[in-house]
Amino acid sequence: MDEAVFVRAKEFARKVFEGDSSGHDIYHTIRVHDLARTICASEGGDEDTVRLAALLHDVDDRKLFGDNGYANARGFMGAEDIPEEIQNRICTIIGQISFKGKDSVVPDTLEGKIVQDADRMDAIGAIGIARAFAYGGSKGRAIYIPGDDPKTGMSEKEYFSNQGTSVNHFYEKLLLLKDMMNTETAKEMAQSRHNFMISYLDEFMEEWNGRI
Repeated sequence: MDEAVFVRAKEFARKVFEGDSSGHDIYHTIRVHDLARTICASEGGDEDTVRLAALLHDVDDRKLFGDNGYANARGFMGAEDIPEEIQNRICTIIGQISFKGKDSVVPDTLEGKIVQDADRMDAIGAIGIARAFAYGGSKGRAIYIPGDDPKTGMSEKEYFSNQGTSVNHFYEKLLLLKDMMNTETAKEMAQSRHNFMISYLDEFMEEWNGRI
């Protein structure tokens, strides 16, 4: 695939997410793309598929656009004359990578696993913490409410309708992601980010309770 396609895909995503302050901005897309390329270099797989899926992975995110049948991704790929077989492959990856509580799926292909790992990697660690609070704030969610316990083992429907606090989100999703990575490369990369979140939450509670 010509490099110009990836350049245009990045610009397309930039326009889609223009003005976003929920943590799903163009820089998230770029980080996922770059992480996916790093993982792909170690794990193998078709790099063109990985790159295009990574650049388009959020342009039809249901949290942002509802269930729109991949209209944005297909619109871009159709304008680029990308064969329907490849379009279908990309849309399958997009549809499989999202976290859906206990209904989350492992992608069918190595390329899908790589993009899912890269997307999940950007949800944890220092950047993941920043994104969690940015998203919570954009949805009017409280940072933390004592006595409001996290809900574990949620179904897809329960997860997407959940309005819990940003701190609860760590226990409902973010701290689960390390053990949900698909590739050995991502599993190794995720450990330090996971540890950082644990340390952050320990510090958060110490400060919240006035102990330090």
